[in-house]
Amino acid sequence: MDSAAIAVTGLRKAYGDKAVLDGIDFEVAPGTVFSMLGPNGAGKTTTVNVLTTLLAPDAGTVRIAGHDVRTQIRQVRATIGVTGQFAAVDELLTGRENLRLMADLKRVKAADAVISELLERFELTDAAGKLISTYSGGMRRKLDLAMTLVGKPSIIFLDEPTTGLDPRSRRTMWQIVRELVAEGTTVFLTTQYLDEADQLADRLVVLDHGRLVAQGTPEELKRQIPGTHVRLRFADDRRLASALTILPGAVRDEQDLTARVPGDGGSRSLRDLLDRLAEHALDAEEFSVHTPDLDDVFLALTGHATTEANAE
Repeated sequence: MDSAAIAVTGLRKAYGDKAVLDGIDFEVAPGTVFSMLGPNGAGKTTTVNVLTTLLAPDAGTVRIAGHDVRTQIRQVRATIGVTGQFAAVDELLTGRENLRLMADLKRVKAADAVISELLERFELTDAAGKLISTYSGGMRRKLDLAMTLVGKPSIIFLDEPTTGLDPRSRRTMWQIVRELVAEGTTVFLTTQYLDEADQLADRLVVLDHGRLVAQGTPEELKRQIPGTHVRLRFADDRRLASALTILPGAVRDEQDLTARVPGDGGSRSLRDLLDRLAEHALDAEEFSVHTPDLDDVFLALTGHATTEANAE
């Protein structure tokens, strides 16, 4: 278990009679993006607070890079970086001065080079000498993450890192996360954007009422939800009508000359479907496999709309 970047077993946390975390278990592999999703009040923030030593667990074990969060707090904090939901930057300082302050606190060697590299990486070089009070919300988010990276922590907790960013800055942040992981950094991500989890996460868990209701890769979770189907387009009505007759469960799609056939999206079922068409001398002009997205997964597992996702 110590080979995991993060290892959680039987984690429990209650406030009075209310169990916020009710015995959750998961592991995060080194050098991956792990995302936690859940509706408002599911326990995501409590989980992050326990993992980052800000809150003591009531029961269970939590190890960060092999260090116990109860008994080895200093070692855990030396290993991690944390970016919260709100940018923790000093408005009375410039961008460069904020980074310098963090570098001094962490006793970073060659601080000038580190600061310059981070400013360039986050496209903040031109604004480096300006007071934070003049920064946009997106610029503050980027500076906050840059400050988290001072000292090169091996595990980073990102709590809604792209909130307030425009589409271009959001994609820049995604690319930075991918680069960090490629360099071996482990990223624990909470996000209100399910497409962000779909884009970035190697594995994810869905937390609801303090319990894990699902975990796996985004593709694995999407395949668990009914609604996967193959869409086939035919050259004319005759071929479409024949296909609707011979393919189990096939229905005419809203699109012209198109049939929808339920399936699991796997290669075997797709091969069987195409073989059945071939047996009846039918050819589709084109086909595509459609699976539910994470919005569908989230709604099916929690019963909540995705507008509540990760809004804890």
